Amino acid sequence: MLRDPVSRYLSEWKHVQRGATWKTSLHMCDGRSPTPDELPTCYPGDDWSGVSLREFMDCSYNLANNRQVRMLADLSLVGCYNLTFMNESERNTILLQSAKNNLKNMAFFGLTEFQRKTQFLFERTFNLKFISPFTQFNITRASNVEINEGARQRIEELNFLDVQLYEYAKDLFQQRYHHTKQLEHQRDRQKRREERRLQREHRAHRWPKEDGAPEGTVTEDYNSQVVRW
Repeated sequence: MLRDPVSRYLSEWKHVQRGATWKTSLHMCDGRSPTPDELPTCYPGDDWSGVSLREFMDCSYNLANNRQVRMLADLSLVGCYNLTFMNESERNTILLQSAKNNLKNMAFFGLTEFQRKTQFLFERTFNLKFISPFTQFNITRASNVEINEGARQRIEELNFLDVQLYEYAKDLFQQRYHHTKQLEHQRDRQKRREERRLQREHRAHRWPKEDGAPEGTVTEDYNSQVVRW
């Protein structure tokens, strides 16, 4: 499931602000975890409770930045968390392309802002039915955060790879949705045609032609009536 990068970032900030941490995450890549120099922490204590949005944004090695690209990409292509493995521009290009490729090769992915369409694609992809329809919640903790335009632009800059990935994901998602809808309409039309054919055959079976009366010929009884008339 992918999410609008700004909303996702604000949601993670509020989560961390309430005391959430990922201290138990190993961040394994190529068979090892990153060293403290490769992945420093953004706070000195046990957690980052009460962190302001500005502090959250000012930590340059905050894993919240471009999290969706990093979690979808093959980090081994760029030396994992070793930022000296290649220059930043090349690293970003490879990460973004890797994330796009992996997303494209997935049988299914969804977008939080399109819950009903996500449900439709999931059910058609895996031939499963949910008991109840997905609910679109437009009011979230992130949506309740009021930020000015400057803060929004800063978040987009910090997550510029996620922004590009999300635009790609939305386009790919809509293509899959419309293609699946089109296939379903074709199957429905084919099913209706088959039902009509079976109905015609059933009617023909119930009212067979009179034995010995070739199609298009006039019976003797009818000719006799014509003479009388």
